Amino acid sequence: MSEQHDTENVLEPIAIVSMACRFPKADDIDALWQLLIRGDEGIRFFTDQELIEAGVESSQLSHPDYVKAKGMIEDIENFDAHLFSYTPHEAELMDPQQRVLLECAWQLLESAALDPDRYQGEIATYVGVGMNIYLLNNLLADFSLKESSDFYQMLIGSDKDFAATRLAYKLNLTGPAIAVNSACSTSLVAVHYACQSLWDYQSDAAIAGGATLLVPQKSGYLFQQGGIPSQDGHCRAFDIQAAGTVPSSGAGLVLLKRLDDAIRDNDTIYAIIKGSAVNNDGADKVGFTAPSVNGQAAVIAEALAVANVTPDTIDYVEAHGTATPMGDPIEIE
Repeated sequence: MSEQHDTENVLEPIAIVSMACRFPKADDIDALWQLLIRGDEGIRFFTDQELIEAGVESSQLSHPDYVKAKGMIEDIENFDAHLFSYTPHEAELMDPQQRVLLECAWQLLESAALDPDRYQGEIATYVGVGMNIYLLNNLLADFSLKESSDFYQMLIGSDKDFAATRLAYKLNLTGPAIAVNSACSTSLVAVHYACQSLWDYQSDAAIAGGATLLVPQKSGYLFQQGGIPSQDGHCRAFDIQAAGTVPSSGAGLVLLKRLDDAIRDNDTIYAIIKGSAVNNDGADKVGFTAPSVNGQAAVIAEALAVANVTPDTIDYVEAHGTATPMGDPIEIE
């Protein structure tokens, strides 16, 4: 009786049927795989000349704690506005994070051979973007925009709230379109809620993921003792030499379907999701930006229970991997 009850409560697996990304030194999934196989890192180290041309002040450049490294993605300025029926000026006013998400979403659907205009079902969108630094450093520096008719268009193109609905509008996705923002966990939380949408039959396919662009991309950062960033520009998670993380740009999206639907549609199935969980540490941690052992253990246990999977069957664990003296030991524990 117990075994039958457990079987009845197992959620239908969710299939990942397409993936698209733009990561440092990896403009697509195949390039990312090759980067991993080679054991390379995506961090870029800049010359003084590159940084000066990018506008970095000489006083900052000469600071002894200034690290001339970052993870950057290529060609973010080469957005195909015409493909998405934008004028060049509209594209200039738009958050480049949202532009990159549009490009990735197009590639995602194309790779899956899924045409939203012909698809007999609802396609949901759960995505998030980082802080719009382009707005702060570029658009708001142009005071003439504040007094022009473009100001409203600039606000629409810049607000995080419109990242999901922009994809839905331009790609004709008629399922739920929800902007998800939870800091470092944004893309994973987006996947979680996309799965919930599929399990609840609110949608039949779902796009999930996020994007972060740090502009200007050719710039370094100041190392501070006890802070999160790495002192030497390398990220060595769980290593004896681990000394911090490195700021980086990137974007990643997955396309999800219920497994039976993916099999019916003859989709490529890269992996399946059996369960997921989301929680929060509350006040049980030493500081606002610090993780909690209890909170992480609880959410892992909940995800295993939802998936009806026992811990002894886990072969591989992927961690946050900040390479910080505080974060790594907590994750291991």
